[in-house]
Amino acid sequence: MRRITSIAIAVSLSAGSLFAGNPQRVGSAGASELLNNTWARNSGWGNVNTAGVRGVESVFLNIAGIANTENLEIAFTNTQWLAGSDITVNSIGLVKTVGNTGALALSINNFSYGELIVRTEAQPDGGISTISPYAAIITGGYAQKFTESIYGGINLKFYNQGLPNLNVSALLVDAGVQYHTGEENRLKFGITLRNIGPSASFGGDGLSIQATVPGGGYTQTFSSRSAKFEFPSNLVIGGSYDFFLGGDQLLTAAINFQSNSLQKDEYGVGVEYAYRQTFMARVGYTIFDNRQDRQQTNIHTGLAAGISFLVPMSKESGSNLAFDYSIRTTRTPFQGTHSIGVRLSL
Repeated sequence: MRRITSIAIAVSLSAGSLFAGNPQRVGSAGASELLNNTWARNSGWGNVNTAGVRGVESVFLNIAGIANTENLEIAFTNTQWLAGSDITVNSIGLVKTVGNTGALALSINNFSYGELIVRTEAQPDGGISTISPYAAIITGGYAQKFTESIYGGINLKFYNQGLPNLNVSALLVDAGVQYHTGEENRLKFGITLRNIGPSASFGGDGLSIQATVPGGGYTQTFSSRSAKFEFPSNLVIGGSYDFFLGGDQLLTAAINFQSNSLQKDEYGVGVEYAYRQTFMARVGYTIFDNRQDRQQTNIHTGLAAGISFLVPMSKESGSNLAFDYSIRTTRTPFQGTHSIGVRLSL
């Protein structure tokens, strides 16, 4: 226990200058896609399972959790982000154990924003063509089981966003630790740093324009520079406890604190009920720190819920197929964020 406490303190102190719940800088960050959990299972209880997450979804919540995967897991999720906005996210990932204590993970998240009408000074009403903005996050991670109680891992993220003539790319890092203790490892703690990387800026032909040189009678290309932006880094600390109810029933309660560098801090609580590990229902609620401005500035209300069904495929190998669904409620005019996923464990 002293070892994990020392690790947690060291990580927290090293991040102290980065995270202070800074609502004054809301809107100055870019790459907000990095904050979106597009996986169906853990988003159903408000991203609070930092301490106990395992498998592919650990790539987002806490990379240390992939070390708690058995053999191979493959997952796919389709998310309708802010239903009514035409934003669709497709996520696919896999985790494979390496040796007796390690695990490798790879995931791809593709964000589609639909088609937007091109408008210019000459044709402000459009009619020229349409463009399709995009964003993609490619993640590769490694985690290891150091002891029967301690798991740790590191994640590398390649982020790319843009238009046909304008884009930005960056490489970011996550790191996380999990500690499981108590009878049958009922008590769990987790800490993770996410989205650590240098500032970036957009570039491309979209920042250039053909204009007539005053008094020259000829045209010339004028280019401008895009201002740099920071990535939305955060420090997340969580804990959970398993309550065995008897009759193959399990209730897990979790709490979470997320300190954001460029927006309000978040506090989360959630519970998950499992019956024979074949049916699971979960609910979570996230509270945003609005003490400074007393305003609700997040499009999600904080309430999330979800269910999972698991179908055993082989008793000998322990392989199974699972289906997940989650909903995160939103404020008007949107109709919630919905995620549907499938997981295959072999």
